[in-house]
Amino acid sequence: MRLKKIAQSILPTRWGKFSIIAFEESNKKKNNNHIALIYGNIYRQKKTILARIHSECLTGDSLFSLRCDCGIQLKTSLNIISQEGAGILIYHRQEGRNIGLINKIKAYALQDMGLDTVEANHKLGFLSDERDFKICSDIFKLLKIKKIRLLTNNPKKVKILSKHGIQIQERVSLIVGLNKINKFYVHTKKNKMGHFF
Repeated sequence: MRLKKIAQSILPTRWGKFSIIAFEESNKKKNNNHIALIYGNIYRQKKTILARIHSECLTGDSLFSLRCDCGIQLKTSLNIISQEGAGILIYHRQEGRNIGLINKIKAYALQDMGLDTVEANHKLGFLSDERDFKICSDIFKLLKIKKIRLLTNNPKKVKILSKHGIQIQERVSLIVGLNKINKFYVHTKKNKMGHFF
């Protein structure tokens, strides 16, 4: 396993108190840290625990960009998990589908010229999606979670987690944050990346 648990604390939020757990990758070349936010007692639930993998998006999560649906997905996920009474949100530190912040902004510039997100990534020499979701399966295993209901529109997350030993008992849709600015972005996710909308 490429991850180890480093630290844990309490994170009070507008949706209630979460436990925040930091994980560190053992791969020194990448040196990424990831976190899990846990609400309630995830081990004493009658139904399978609800979980969300949220990939880092500085522009959407922190700078309120309307180019994507990431920021509203993050807020909505935390709200849904708190209303559920228990759940997990993994904050997956792989910015810009894992091409990094600088390359993401370069991709934005290409999108300004008419390319879609997939075409922009290819123009920069990357795959459509460079993210490694196996890391997330490792986090679930470190948390001793084997079965989840996954809050996602992305079939790749379902496929990769299932391949690496996490049982997806249900896929729960998360369709929020659509606007006239990100319409082309969402259309590309649906038609080129197979996301469910």
